[in-house]
Amino acid sequence: MGLRIKICGLRDPQQAIAIADLGATAIGFIAVRQSPRYVSPAQVAEIAQALQKTHPTVNRVGVFANATAEELEAYVAAGITSLQLHGDETLADSQRWRDRFPALELIKALRIRSTADLALAESFTDCVDTLLLDAYHPQMLGGTGATLDWQALQAFQPSRPWLLAGGLTPENITTALSQLHPAGIDLSSGVERSPGDKDLEKVTALFSSLARNSLLK
Repeated sequence: MGLRIKICGLRDPQQAIAIADLGATAIGFIAVRQSPRYVSPAQVAEIAQALQKTHPTVNRVGVFANATAEELEAYVAAGITSLQLHGDETLADSQRWRDRFPALELIKALRIRSTADLALAESFTDCVDTLLLDAYHPQMLGGTGATLDWQALQAFQPSRPWLLAGGLTPENITTALSQLHPAGIDLSSGVERSPGDKDLEKVTALFSSLARNSLLK
């Protein structure tokens, strides 16, 4: 299976289609109201319908932080295929959503500060499908532009697939992937003009860099 490539924080249907055209395997939607990349269930439904027509195999990932059941239900009805828990959800929370939405991929994101956070990430492997490691920021949940300590992650080999996030750009992606071997990567601010407005030239540069270094296989 090839490298999974998730571009997160989309707000525009045409950008979503263009990014899927370039080779993205997953598109992420921020369902956190405090985020400048926030999209409503109605906006997600519009983008999801466009993607279903043109790229039905591309995953549509809703990104949540300590969401209620009603919020999750609204985005599931809008057409997402994966739930990404990016807040302070516990193992019990994750298992509850696993049981409630068994047909959807469940991703648990952890903001990493120390090796203790890596151990916490591994504790979720029994109740989620995929892990995601992001950089820690005291006020922001994601899209900060800060990178992780890639060298410190080299011993991280969980029993579930994992995605690398945190400050990835077309310029540093090959360096990151020369040190680590995640199942996929997740980019947001590194391919933007402004929050929620993706720069297609940067996305193109990302895929060119991955292809040039034979990282798409």
